[in-house]
Amino acid sequence: MRFTDLFIKRPVLATVISLLILLMGLKALTGMQVRQYPKLDTTVITVQTAYPGADAELIQGFVTDPIQKAVAKADGVDYVTSSSRAGVSLVTVRVRLNFDPNTAMTEVMSQVSAVKSDLPSDAEEPVITKTAGSGVSLMYLSFFSDTLAGPQITDYVDRVVRPKLSTAPGVASVQLLGAQTFAMRVWLDPEAMAQRGLTGAEVMDALAANNFQAAAGSLKGYYDSIDIKAGTTLADPAQFENLVIKTSDAGPVRLRDIARVTLAAESTNTRVLADGREALFVGIDGTPDSNSLNVVQGIYKVLPEIEANLPPAIQMKMNYDSTMFIEESIQEVAKTLAEAAIIVILVILLFMASLRSVIIPMVTIPLSLIGVGIVMLSLGFTINLLTLLAFVLAIGLVVDDAIVVVENVHRHIEEGHTPFDAAILGTREIAGPVMTMTVTLAAVYAPIAFLGGLTGALFKEFALTLAGAVLVSGVVALTLSPMMCSKILKAHSGDGRMVQLVDGYFGRLSGAYERTLARSLAGRGSTIALALIILVSLPLFFHFSSSELAPNEDEGFLLADVTAPASSNADYMIAFGHQTDALLKDIPERDVFFFVGGMDSTYKGIGGLVLKPWSERHRPIAATQQEVQARLDQVAGLKMSVFQLPPLPGTDGMPVQYVVSTTSDYRTLNSVMEEVEKAVKASGLFIFYDLDLKFNRPELSISVDRDKAGEYGVTMRDIGLTLQALYGDGYVNRTDIYSKSYKVIPQAPRDYRLDPALIDRAYVPTRTGGVVPLSSVVQAKLVTQPQLLNQFNQLNSFTLSAVPMPGVSLGTTVDFLDKTSAELLPKGFFPDYAGQSRQYKQEGNALVGTFVFALIVIFLVLAAQYESWRDPLVIMTSVPLSIVGAMLPILFGLTTLNIYSEIGLVTLIGLITKHGILICEVAKTEQEAGKSKAEAVAHAASLRLRPILMTTAAMVAGVLPLTLAAGAGAESRFAIGIVIACGLSIGTLFTLFVLPVIYTLIADDHRAKLATRPAVPA
Repeated sequence: MRFTDLFIKRPVLATVISLLILLMGLKALTGMQVRQYPKLDTTVITVQTAYPGADAELIQGFVTDPIQKAVAKADGVDYVTSSSRAGVSLVTVRVRLNFDPNTAMTEVMSQVSAVKSDLPSDAEEPVITKTAGSGVSLMYLSFFSDTLAGPQITDYVDRVVRPKLSTAPGVASVQLLGAQTFAMRVWLDPEAMAQRGLTGAEVMDALAANNFQAAAGSLKGYYDSIDIKAGTTLADPAQFENLVIKTSDAGPVRLRDIARVTLAAESTNTRVLADGREALFVGIDGTPDSNSLNVVQGIYKVLPEIEANLPPAIQMKMNYDSTMFIEESIQEVAKTLAEAAIIVILVILLFMASLRSVIIPMVTIPLSLIGVGIVMLSLGFTINLLTLLAFVLAIGLVVDDAIVVVENVHRHIEEGHTPFDAAILGTREIAGPVMTMTVTLAAVYAPIAFLGGLTGALFKEFALTLAGAVLVSGVVALTLSPMMCSKILKAHSGDGRMVQLVDGYFGRLSGAYERTLARSLAGRGSTIALALIILVSLPLFFHFSSSELAPNEDEGFLLADVTAPASSNADYMIAFGHQTDALLKDIPERDVFFFVGGMDSTYKGIGGLVLKPWSERHRPIAATQQEVQARLDQVAGLKMSVFQLPPLPGTDGMPVQYVVSTTSDYRTLNSVMEEVEKAVKASGLFIFYDLDLKFNRPELSISVDRDKAGEYGVTMRDIGLTLQALYGDGYVNRTDIYSKSYKVIPQAPRDYRLDPALIDRAYVPTRTGGVVPLSSVVQAKLVTQPQLLNQFNQLNSFTLSAVPMPGVSLGTTVDFLDKTSAELLPKGFFPDYAGQSRQYKQEGNALVGTFVFALIVIFLVLAAQYESWRDPLVIMTSVPLSIVGAMLPILFGLTTLNIYSEIGLVTLIGLITKHGILICEVAKTEQEAGKSKAEAVAHAASLRLRPILMTTAAMVAGVLPLTLAAGAGAESRFAIGIVIACGLSIGTLFTLFVLPVIYTLIADDHRAKLATRPAVPA
């Protein structure tokens, strides 16, 4: 008795096994976390250090350089970039994928702490933040008012709203964009100071000495203690104005005599428009290891309380929720799952023409999809877009084994056997091929689980979920399906008219196919020649195909990179922001538009167009993007580029980010950049590009006449402190207002800072106690300097950020830039990539090795099964031929060669191999029965025609909803669906006609083997 007989003879046992699979699978699936992608740790750590008043070169040399040298030594660092501009140093650490975020943060913090003593004393404390590496927050809220000023809104949100949001689980940071934090602004009058013989240094010293935060301690009695609070601080503008700065014969000089004190905004360099209204923008970021769906759910729980407690004068609006795309994508995949199941069932019904026959593979679908939950839970997987995509593909795969079993049992019933006997005989015959097909298909996906990098992290769960579903389906096909066949199928005499019609059709089709195949075997030279021509053309298919890491997805959101002239301020940005908003007012897909002016510098910003829900839009996002770009090109005062969000996690910015670094100075680097720009402009590959090294930032260079300064007794410190007090943004100390500290910032009013010539109205102290005009000891001239001093891995660098032309793939642009690097970059200049381009370079060929590995694994599995090195080669003949079919839609531009289409190619290996197994298994049996190789393979192909066509139709039908996908996440589903559909359809044709010819040439002669096999001793 074969092991499959047991389950036919003991139907309760077979049923119990399936019920256990069902119950345990349901329990596993209901306990799993739902998220967008498999758990990935994509960590970015930023170290921002403010040094108000310092120029970019001073920032780079004394702040940026020591910090980036230190953090580069931390474990887990992929690469380090830095940006130095007037007043601010920003060092960004990109951590390797899936390196522990907390360990990375600890390492960076300890390295920064080690170099704090090397930083200038006037530099502020470095601020270290850890995010998930996306350029866009999980959620944006706007707060605005018709009556309250920006600082008042900011103060309320900072005091009340930010703490509430920060307590939501998984929130890493709550950013306030356009924040106008209160500060005690001391607006100094340089001329009034000069009249009283006061200098900026004296004013700053007086503020520091008379607004003093004292930790006064406490009194300790024998049995009690009393805390001491010293009233040594100033708390309101009136107290500051009444402060005595200096006492002379004419009486005390108070701060109000030389300055005006107000409680006003600390900075207005960043301004935000939300649908045309100035607002405070709140961006909420999750931690690198958090689940964005859970984070946003937590935020929604606290929002009603926040909104209920808002003052009547402040309004709140939700502007952007990134999880809408995730939820919509999951719903679309779930919908596709249901559609695929229905279509597959209809296809099986069409082939079998019997509801009784269809019920058996129908049961396999839910059992396999639910049962694989056991595997997923045991491996720590989640329900995400990729595991759900695996479920969709599994629908067409898991029915294959059941179809083969049912078809073979049905054939024996047609020969006159009872359903019970037919189930016994048919399952015995097919058990070996079913096990081989199951193991083979599962083995295809095993190599993906060993992939490293982003591709491996993303597709490990996808691959093992599919492999698990196939293994479960194999168990069901050899336990439950034979038992159901014996109980449900009817004797041949009881077949209905429709069954007889379908059986007759396939009988005639099988006969016609066998005759055609006989002619093909007779003239096999032409068949082999055709196959060779197709194989030789395969490298050309890959060469002329567009490639990218992943197709752009319609996430319902468009970003715009905004650049203004280098001398622009916040008022300039906001004025053109209103113009931009007006131009996009009647875009049909528009839901919300926001504009942030002054992101990293006053002349940089971003725009965000949130689109309406997918069901309310009637054209693809690419068309919307082109129209938005055309309208933004009409804004003469800004340079703006529109692009979609990166399709994969862990990057931000434009799709193309090409970096050139060197030890040479920035002017030499600039000359090389100009050559690269010429090549980029002439290529015509980019709809927009921007280079971040620009010598167009005006700078007032002050040179000191040291001889004159010596004659007057003016020191360099006097000059520096005077400039710092009047023109710097630095704070002296802090004041306490309602238990919250605010900076005390002395500065000349804007009237004194409108024109470089106004520097003549500043005065410096002399040795005799008087003052002299600053212009008498210094000379000032306007020069141009780089906007930013950028570095990549501690080398001076520039970055080309670009958006490819419509129809131009990321791979094409990267290949062009690689060629440009080889031709144009002198010795000592090093090309590199960031963002999506870096992902593409790192991951672009990751699946090539996996593809080869999968072929080797399958070959070895088949060799062990058939005890032959030749038969596996025959079985795998159709694999490269099917790849040609799969490459056709890529070659014609329907999709690109990307990680999704490459996964489709890997899947094809297993699917096509299954067809070869079905034919070769029967051919081997026929040879051992005495037939020649040609006779055996012809009969085997004819006998297995119906199950081959049925499994092909079921799989193609199963991926049909993927090829018709629309809405959120459609591009990735389309890529994998179209590749499998075309590859499997064309590959099946080759299997039916080319494989038998190859079989006659190189397959083992099992008849001869059987004759020479030694007899087994009795």
